[in-house]
Amino acid sequence: MFTVTVRDHMMIAHSFRGEVFGPAQRLHGATFVVDATFCRAVLDADDVVVDIGRAGDALKAVLAELSYRNLDDEAALAGMNTTTEALAQVIADRLATRIEAGELGAGARDLTRLVVTLHESHVAWASYEREL
Repeated sequence: MFTVTVRDHMMIAHSFRGEVFGPAQRLHGATFVVDATFCRAVLDADDVVVDIGRAGDALKAVLAELSYRNLDDEAALAGMNTTTEALAQVIADRLATRIEAGELGAGARDLTRLVVTLHESHVAWASYEREL
């Protein structure tokens, strides 16, 4: 399996519902380093996994939809605890939509898997992996 990973970051505010979250039930901020890994079994006709520039642009665009916002106020995320794990899925699904729409180029349609990892710190991170 071949992979290409691009990285960006986002800053958000949010709160959680549920006793398990302790003080994080109150509004707080978080900064995430976000990795998006694109996978395919064979390289395309240009011998690449995906156009790395387009991949980076797509990740930046998806993160711009979330960054510098209070996620508690985002209608698309209503009723969700926007945990690191849940946000990884949201970002992966939004990237998949852009891939399907052709925003990463025709060759990206042959990608087979996408993995999004959100790093909360240098010692903790979570990922979501999905088929394409």
